[in-house]
Amino acid sequence: MTELATMDFHPQPQPGEARPWAFPAPERGTLDNGLTVLRCHRPGQQVVAVEVLLDAPLDAEPAGLDGVGTIMARAFSEGTDKHSAEEFAAELERAGATLDAHADHPGVRISLEVPASRLAKGLGLLADALRAPAFAESEVERLVRNRLDEIPHELANPARRAAKELSKELFPATSRMSRPRQGTEETVEKIDAAAVRAFYDRHVRPATATVVVVGDLTGTDLDDLLAGTLGAWTGTPGEPRPVPPVTADDTGRVVIVDRPGAVQTQLLIGRIGADRHDRVWPAQVLGTYCLGGTLTSRLDRVLREEKGYTYGVRAFGQVLRSSPEGTGAAMLAISGSVDTPNTGPALQDLWTVLRTLAADGLTDAERDVAVQNLVGVAPLKYETAAAVASTLAEQVEQHLPDDFQATLYQQLAATGTVEATAAVINAFPVDRLVTVLVGDAARIKAPVEALGIGDVTVVTAE
Repeated sequence: MTELATMDFHPQPQPGEARPWAFPAPERGTLDNGLTVLRCHRPGQQVVAVEVLLDAPLDAEPAGLDGVGTIMARAFSEGTDKHSAEEFAAELERAGATLDAHADHPGVRISLEVPASRLAKGLGLLADALRAPAFAESEVERLVRNRLDEIPHELANPARRAAKELSKELFPATSRMSRPRQGTEETVEKIDAAAVRAFYDRHVRPATATVVVVGDLTGTDLDDLLAGTLGAWTGTPGEPRPVPPVTADDTGRVVIVDRPGAVQTQLLIGRIGADRHDRVWPAQVLGTYCLGGTLTSRLDRVLREEKGYTYGVRAFGQVLRSSPEGTGAAMLAISGSVDTPNTGPALQDLWTVLRTLAADGLTDAERDVAVQNLVGVAPLKYETAAAVASTLAEQVEQHLPDDFQATLYQQLAATGTVEATAAVINAFPVDRLVTVLVGDAARIKAPVEALGIGDVTVVTAE
C-alpha cells in the first residue's frame, strides 16, 4: 500500500476542443462528352468511391418489360468489347476493385470502389462497361434466370411481401411505382439481350449522366484520368426525361395478405408525403425520428418496452423520386412485426400513440435526443468515401443543391419541438394511413376490424 501511495499518477487526459464539421462540398465540372463530374478530395481515404448516375428511370422501361433496367444494371459487369464476363471479373479483382449496380425509380446507379493507387485501372474498367457493354445473350439469359429464382424468395419474405402490397395499394395501376422495382415473373421472363440493348441505346449516354468521385486524390491528375477513361465514352446528345407527377390514394384502409398458420404478423403502415424539396423536410425528419427512429422512440417505448409485442417498430421517410422543378414524394411508413395473438392490441396501441402525439405533442427532451443522434453522429456516418459519394449521388438523383446535406444538419439543429410535432402529425394522420398486414387472416381479421381504422380486405399470398 505504501508503494502504491508514493507512485506518481499522471492526470487523466482531458477532452480537446470540438472541431467544427460540415458535410463535404464537391467541386463540379463537365467533360467534353457532356458527362457531369462531381469530385471531392478526402485526405486519408485511400479507397476511392465512384458513383455513376444514368438517366434511365424505371418509368422509362417499355410496357411489359418491368425489370429490364435491373437486368441491364447487372449486365454492365458481365463483359465488354475487350473482356468476357470472366475476364472482366478477373481484371476487377486484380485492381482490388468492386463494381455494383442497381436500378431504381430515379435511374440506374453504378458504384465502383478501388484503391487510390489503382484508380486509373478502375476507371478504365468502368468506362469500358459503360462505353461498350457486351450484353451477351448467354449472360443476359443467366441474369434473367437468376432474377426469376429470386422472386419466389422475395414473395416468401413477409417484409418484402408487405412492401409489394403497399405500393400496389397506394399508387394507380398505370404508375410504375405500383409494381415491383425489379419486375415480376411475367415481365422478367420476356427480357432478352435485344431488349437490354434497346433500353441501353435509348437511355444511356454521357450527356445525361453524372459521375461522383470521392477519396484521397493527392498526386492524382483526375482531369487527365477522366479524359482518358470516362471522357472517351461517346453518345448522342439528350435531354433529361420529364418526371411524371406522383399520385397516391392514402384513404385509410387495411389489407391483410393471408398467410395461414403464420405465428407473426408483419406490419407496414404508410402513405405518401413531403420529400426533401419541401421546407417541412427537416422538421419531418426530426419528428419521425422521435416517433420511431430509435430504441428510445415513442413506438418502441410502448410496443416493445411496455407491452412486449415486438422486438422493434420503426418509422421512416424514404424519398421515391424528385423532379428538376422541385416536386416529388417520399414514402412515410411505420414497419415492424408482432406475434399473431397480439396483432389487434398492438395496432390499437400504435394508433393510441399517434393520437396521443396529436393531442399532447413531443417533449423537448425527445427533440433534444433526436437532434443529438441525428446531427451528433454525422461525422461518424461519413467517415468513408463511399458514404460521402452515395449521399452526393442521392442529391444529384433528387435534383438537390450540392450543399443540401450540409444545410440539412444546420436546419435540424435549429428545428424546435413545436415544428417537429406539427410535421410528424401531418406525416402520420390517423385517418389517412394504408395498413398492410401479412399474417393469418383467420386469426387477425376480426380484431383488426374492431379497431375501426379502415375497411379491411383480405388477399391471398402468391
